Amino acid sequence: MTGPTQPEPPALAAATAMFIEVLVVGIGALTAAVLLLIALTGPTTTAKLAPVAGSSAATGAALAAAYALGILIDRAADAALTPHRRRLRTRFFPSNTAYAQARLRLADFPVLTARADYARSRMRICRGWTLNTLALTLTADMVMLRYSFEHRPLVLGATTAFGMATAFGFYHAWRALTVTGYRKLAQQTTTPTTPTPGLPSPVPAQSQPGPTSP
Repeated sequence: MTGPTQPEPPALAAATAMFIEVLVVGIGALTAAVLLLIALTGPTTTAKLAPVAGSSAATGAALAAAYALGILIDRAADAALTPHRRRLRTRFFPSNTAYAQARLRLADFPVLTARADYARSRMRICRGWTLNTLALTLTADMVMLRYSFEHRPLVLGATTAFGMATAFGFYHAWRALTVTGYRKLAQQTTTPTTPTPGLPSPVPAQSQPGPTSP
């Protein structure tokens, strides 16, 4: 007798990972939006709104807003980095069709697919936080310019330098993860000339245009 149908663990894990991934990116975007609001409203209005921010309703709204902003930031970062990503991909795949075929071939190997999905998740987080860090640096500078405190020029310069260095770090991590992902996919699907246990057979490359995203 067959028991009740249960959700497939891989699909459930993938959905959970995607939700967390978008939320992680969205939290940074929401923080930048809050800093911008603080810079625009000033100290007096911010002090009046502070008690409202700690309510349960505000927490729920913030969670929903963070998720929505995460989607927007992810799409914006993808659009900004797509030309560079395509140039990196041509090092390992001569056409979009060859890349798509490699992805389809890899899907036959769940272990390799899970590793590739994990790598792409980290890549998307780094991609989104490249924009987040730039936005956080700009809005933090705006807040410091609005408020008066000791050693403001020094703190402002240090914050800007740290923010720019962090943004470059996220970009460099995104680039390294992207190149590594393409290289591993090419090795796993096109490099072997003889069948290897646990690895897919070579995939013939075809030249036929068509956009494919990671």
